[in-house]
Amino acid sequence: MNKAIIGRKAGMTQVFAPDGKVIPVTVVEAGPCPVVQIKTVETDGYTALKLGFVEASEKALNKPELGQFKKAGVKPCKYLKEVRLDKVDAYKVGDLVKADVFAAGDKVDVAGVSKGHGFTGVIKRWNQHRLKETHGVGPVHREPGSMGSISDPSRVFKHKHLAGQYGVENVTVQNLEVVRVDVARNAILIKGAIPGPKGSVVTISNSVKAKEN
Repeated sequence: MNKAIIGRKAGMTQVFAPDGKVIPVTVVEAGPCPVVQIKTVETDGYTALKLGFVEASEKALNKPELGQFKKAGVKPCKYLKEVRLDKVDAYKVGDLVKADVFAAGDKVDVAGVSKGHGFTGVIKRWNQHRLKETHGVGPVHREPGSMGSISDPSRVFKHKHLAGQYGVENVTVQNLEVVRVDVARNAILIKGAIPGPKGSVVTISNSVKAKEN
């Protein structure tokens, strides 16, 4: 059964496995997420849940946003995300999705917005090599390279690696392992790094690459 929850990245730490090995983990404050809307094949053509996260005041939302929560009888939330699920029969509007939806050992995908690095050159942005700093190379040690021939094609090809905004992109890190779940603190500890800075909102869902037992 598919599972998903919205969370907030708290930061990284480390825990010890029973055999004494150190495991680097990212702590995610996951939920509780109220179910604001249930989408079904009959009504919408697919199955999904619309989940809220982090309570907000009514004056922080506009009327269309507020109307969704009033219709569901749920307190207004700052974040609202839709997650696709195979089955939604077990959920009702108003139910709370908590951290215990996942358990230690589960494989998950974590989606979020990557850290912003501002305007950067091709070396930092695309890992390109610099030229040698020897005589005759000229003042082009960190340049992006040739833009193409003048006669043909007389333009720069699409997707050429150039300088520009680095980061602030939707990123999904796949097949991570849940190390520990702390229901009392609404915390999920995930092995390794996940996208985004501290405090950013992420979506945790079942791994699409995990092999079923």
